[in-house]
Amino acid sequence: MSKPKPSFAPQISVPATYMRGGTSKGTFFKLSDLPERCQVAGAARDQFLLRVIGSPDPYGKQIDGLGNGSSSTSKTVILSASDRPDHDVNYLFGQVNIAKPMIDWAGNCGNLTAAVGACAINMGLVDADKIANSIDEDAESGICEVRIWQENIGKTIIAHVPVYKGANDKVQVQETGDFELDGVTFPAAEVKIEFIDPVDATSDMFPTGNLIDDFDVMGCGLNTDSVKATFISAGIPTIFMKAEDLGFTGTELQGDINSDSELLAKLEKIRATGGVAMGLFKDVSEAQTSQHIPKIAWVGAAQSYTASSGKSVDESEIDLVVRAMSMGQLHHAMMGTAAVAIAAAATTQGTLVNQAAGCGQSEQQLSEVRFGHPSGTLLVGGKTELVDGSWQAKKVSMSRSARRIMIGEVFVPADAF
Repeated sequence: MSKPKPSFAPQISVPATYMRGGTSKGTFFKLSDLPERCQVAGAARDQFLLRVIGSPDPYGKQIDGLGNGSSSTSKTVILSASDRPDHDVNYLFGQVNIAKPMIDWAGNCGNLTAAVGACAINMGLVDADKIANSIDEDAESGICEVRIWQENIGKTIIAHVPVYKGANDKVQVQETGDFELDGVTFPAAEVKIEFIDPVDATSDMFPTGNLIDDFDVMGCGLNTDSVKATFISAGIPTIFMKAEDLGFTGTELQGDINSDSELLAKLEKIRATGGVAMGLFKDVSEAQTSQHIPKIAWVGAAQSYTASSGKSVDESEIDLVVRAMSMGQLHHAMMGTAAVAIAAAATTQGTLVNQAAGCGQSEQQLSEVRFGHPSGTLLVGGKTELVDGSWQAKKVSMSRSARRIMIGEVFVPADAF
């Protein structure tokens, strides 16, 4: 007599790494470790990752998964060895919606980019000889240059990962150190990141063709029908506006924005309208299924304020202040991809960001800026050039840090995907 089949679904386990990268956290997978049907794009992969993170969750907490109820931690990464010439690893990022059964694959996560190189080394995806040769024979430490192919946006990123000789002279990733990153409580090892040609040479970094536009915001709830805006596609499509035009100062913290549902709705209308202006949407309704892009941000002149940690930021320490929205909420620090957009815009003469950083001197050429964000400050560098009448970003750089938090197996009900 055959046994009756159980009325419940058993759980399956999949190897995973939980990492902090920059001011974000995410669950990292090696592509070949995923269930076979989840190794390709489609419903099975999305449903699996949604269950891992704990979405959709109408309570907004993701209690039954690895997410923490924040856009900064509701993230997944899939890595694989790259077969592209002069690249080590392929990096695919998924931004998991907290309340909806949706994963946005349209953009990159600049913060988690800082963890990709280290994770790829630890997963065995980077050539062993390359890792070993990153330290001189008579040295105890060095830098392993991991070349990353960012699959979401089709771009090259270089991570300069610190490594050292551990037991038996085995080269290992250095994760601890004294580099302090505002928005992260504890210091760690510095990881320098370079975004190479973050804008296609065939695309316009400024999709409207202008450095500053008169942005029609009629019906968005502002006291005016038009505001000045810089629309840029570098790192991630971003709409920059003046803080004062939105009724802000540029020193806002999360509590000033995220608890005001009316204000959040107003900002979402502006984001959706900006997406149409940038050519990302045909209609504002399409913004509902594209929460990750575009981003909206506001800028202001350098000014003193108190960061969310209680730390004082003096206006003499910074060139400008910037605040940015992520997945419908004011970000607690700054998204890495938005930092790329800030760097590209600040180093392009005549944008709103450049003007804010140069105290209104629109003709000032900058190579780097330090901006103030809700958690503190961040230094970013960039190189932009005017080529045949079109601005191009050649390289954007910044420093972040990353650390493994957990390596093990994540469990998912077998009938979830």
